[in-house]
Amino acid sequence: MIVGLDANILCYALDDAYPEHEALKELLLELTPENKVALNPTTIHEAYHTLVRSQKWSPEVAADALLTIINMPNTEFYNQTKKTSTIALNLSAQYNLGGRDALIIANYIANQTPTLYTHDKNLLKHKKITYKNTTLTIKDPLNEK
Repeated sequence: MIVGLDANILCYALDDAYPEHEALKELLLELTPENKVALNPTTIHEAYHTLVRSQKWSPEVAADALLTIINMPNTEFYNQTKKTSTIALNLSAQYNLGGRDALIIANYIANQTPTLYTHDKNLLKHKKITYKNTTLTIKDPLNEK
């Protein structure tokens, strides 16, 4: 199983200042070859921005933590391409998504990731987003615990 992570879930898992941390702190520690997470440039840079600007982490500590996660053996990292941007623009119009959300979703759809974990109410209201023959299910892991 592989689950794409939104930046908010990544931040909750990393930063014990969030009340959501307790429920998600094991998420990155329980990864196995059968239980992977996926990330992409947008989620990494949104998480970095949040950790440094909102949570007041030092830039070096935030970068080190995120680089560690990117390089973990059970983390998939998907690059963004022309195809990703094309899918994102189509999804933006079809589902009324913002640009960064559309890029995150398009990236996971382009890589056939079945599920996205997020705590974003605007994304959760969609439940499923389909592009051509690929569907991404959107779930809040905090509601599954």
